[in-house]
Amino acid sequence: MTSIVKPPSPAPNWEELSLTSQPDPEQLDNIKAQLDLILLALEAIAGISSEAMLQAAADLGLESVVADRVSLWRLRQSSPLRKGQGGRKKLDVEEARALSLIICHLAKQHNELVRRAVALLEQLAEQNREPHQASLLGNYLDAFHNTYQERMEDGETVPTEILTHLALKLLIDLLFYGSSNGVRRLWLILLERSIQSPQSSLTSHA
Repeated sequence: MTSIVKPPSPAPNWEELSLTSQPDPEQLDNIKAQLDLILLALEAIAGISSEAMLQAAADLGLESVVADRVSLWRLRQSSPLRKGQGGRKKLDVEEARALSLIICHLAKQHNELVRRAVALLEQLAEQNREPHQASLLGNYLDAFHNTYQERMEDGETVPTEILTHLALKLLIDLLFYGSSNGVRRLWLILLERSIQSPQSSLTSHA
């Protein structure tokens, strides 16, 4: 009887996630906020669960950083935009890199769906029609709005039009994060926007 040996997990690809200097705590706060928002967009468009995120971590050999649902929750709860203080921890650079790789892995898996949604968005814009008139985009926007309002400290006060604009910009960004150079693109954007305050994440994607 032939035994089935599971191949070793690939080593994380850190080369594309280099730093010229160590981010300060304020910059890491903004990176946390951005990563959590991008994961929220992935959840909303593709129905991605915690299990899928953990599977992505396993596929990428990142179990030591994202080991289980609790560690994933604590990483995401570290976003300064989140409600509550329970479980909040400081995110370090290695964890930010791990979440970036997971995001791009999942964006690549669901690239066809994201591409279809972005194409619909462009089509509706050309016709001067609202995005929610397409069921795929309408469902995405509803899921994004509901989840943001449920999880974020300012969820009940952010105007609907700002959340819609944020959701659509994140959707377009996901298209690029799922491309062949998506990891590098995401990392550079995170670093570029890290000089802003966490709350400005809502408008920095605009």
